[in-house]
Amino acid sequence: MCDGRFTKSERQQRIHPLAQTGAPELSTETARDRCTTIRAQLCQANLFGAVSVSVGQNLDSDIPVVNAWRISPFPFYLSGDQLEFFTTLGPHLLSFYGGLNQLYSESVKGKQPAWVADYLDQGKPEALVQYSRMKRFRDVLPAVIRPDIIPTQDGMVITELDSVPGGIGLTACLSQIYHEQENGRSQLVGGRDGMVRGFAAMLRSAQGRLAGGIAILVSEEAKDYRPEMSWLAAQLRHEGFAAWCVEPREIQFTEEGLRLHTDQGEQPIGLIYRFYELFDLLNIPKAELVQYAAKKGWVGMTPPYKPFLEEKSSFALLHHPKLRPFWEKELGGDCLLQLSAIMPKTWLLDPSPLPAIATIPDLHVGNRAVASWADLETATQKERQFVIKPSGFSELAWGSRGVSIGHDMPQTDWVEALRKALASFPTTPYILQEFHKGRLFEMEYLDDGTQTIVCMSGRARLSPYYFVSEGKVELAGILATICPADKKILHGMKDAIMVPCAFRPD
Repeated sequence: MCDGRFTKSERQQRIHPLAQTGAPELSTETARDRCTTIRAQLCQANLFGAVSVSVGQNLDSDIPVVNAWRISPFPFYLSGDQLEFFTTLGPHLLSFYGGLNQLYSESVKGKQPAWVADYLDQGKPEALVQYSRMKRFRDVLPAVIRPDIIPTQDGMVITELDSVPGGIGLTACLSQIYHEQENGRSQLVGGRDGMVRGFAAMLRSAQGRLAGGIAILVSEEAKDYRPEMSWLAAQLRHEGFAAWCVEPREIQFTEEGLRLHTDQGEQPIGLIYRFYELFDLLNIPKAELVQYAAKKGWVGMTPPYKPFLEEKSSFALLHHPKLRPFWEKELGGDCLLQLSAIMPKTWLLDPSPLPAIATIPDLHVGNRAVASWADLETATQKERQFVIKPSGFSELAWGSRGVSIGHDMPQTDWVEALRKALASFPTTPYILQEFHKGRLFEMEYLDDGTQTIVCMSGRARLSPYYFVSEGKVELAGILATICPADKKILHGMKDAIMVPCAFRPD
């Protein structure tokens, strides 16, 4: 039944998510109506596809609806143990960012190996490197933490960390919608308004005593996320925040600081929330003026201009045997044990030759130790359980672009991807990472074409959003993206189901 559409008799039966503990039962008609309502509310918020449906518009009309993703009548249910895992993970990740910040600083000062900072600065403009090292920003860490986590048969695995994540507004909106649909029968992670309130508390903490409003700057490259950040800014204004989502070119520079012209008149800016990648700075209008204002302390900035904190190669540093004494001291045994278990082994693809007697730490092809990256070229398909992807500071390093999965490609393509990654090291370092296969889940969704409820077998990517306020970490919500079972790279797509996570007591 999970591989195709329900028959007429099956559609008359009561359905529930087959793999979700404590899931409710709904009639098929009720489930279909719920999905239609969810889609209508997402369209009203301008967060679903390319068609904006006005309030009261009949969704059964002939107006085409672009299916941005598949809608399920249910959230993604977590067990008590899983919820506990996500709740305790946030402080560990904040400690990791703090440790990485300290490791980089000590490497610059010569207290840790110099190659640490050299690797993390590889391919970055010198001016940006020096800016990131300014004393004013020394202790500033990302205030938004979002890991991408894959549930596997052996437990949870973090594939990467993101401090400039999309999905904040979308997850907030989905949480509100599904909370109303569930009518209190299950506990949405973070609650109905946890995402909005958590984001607001984070902004308040980041702004400190600086007077003025909040400007959420969304670059042209990130324009696809502008609708959700505009929705989020409107929610913040309902919470009493003077917040606007704007393009960088709308910022006005004066001798007194940065200002913004809004529908409420000209407003001083006290905090900028950066929704653009640092590799794109040359394409950001007025970027230098924004940097100058932050350097002078006229305006707060989050996430900070610290590109070394946005490198995927940080996972390789956590696992490096030479750095273990540092991590044990900085994180403590329990935190290091937890992170080492859920962050997959990772290696920076540095083409520098190794001495004849050396091997790459913990890297094996089958039972053979690897002494040269060329050893990977002859690996069999079964032995190529690896992922190659840019470490950071590249247009290919976000949105699942630039990713190559070893066992999912012909050997010739694998060799080409490996050699290309090694050749890119001077400007765009790549990493090699263990591949972990997600476990299967079964979720229902509404097929828009037939208006029937369909069951899909898929693999999940769980993206928890943590907000840091006054040094404390809050889990505000979790977005689940369930992709069809044949997809190797899990990300938002039209064939995926996207829902918030909830805990439903047995």
